[in-house]
Amino acid sequence: MSKGTPSMGKKSGKKNMILCRRCSKRSYHLSKKRCSSCGYGKSARLRGFNWQKK
Repeated sequence: MSKGTPSMGKKSGKKNMILCRRCSKRSYHLSKKRCSSCGYGKSARLRGFNWQKK
């Protein structure tokens, strides 16, 4: 089994994250069916926490 550049080419073609419909960031998880950025798929509200806001 080789390490390095040849084995990195085998990693292509698999997608976990795609563009989110709501926030259009690349953070919608296909198997979890939710966006980690805005919370689409989990709730109707936008995801946000008080510790994020300044």
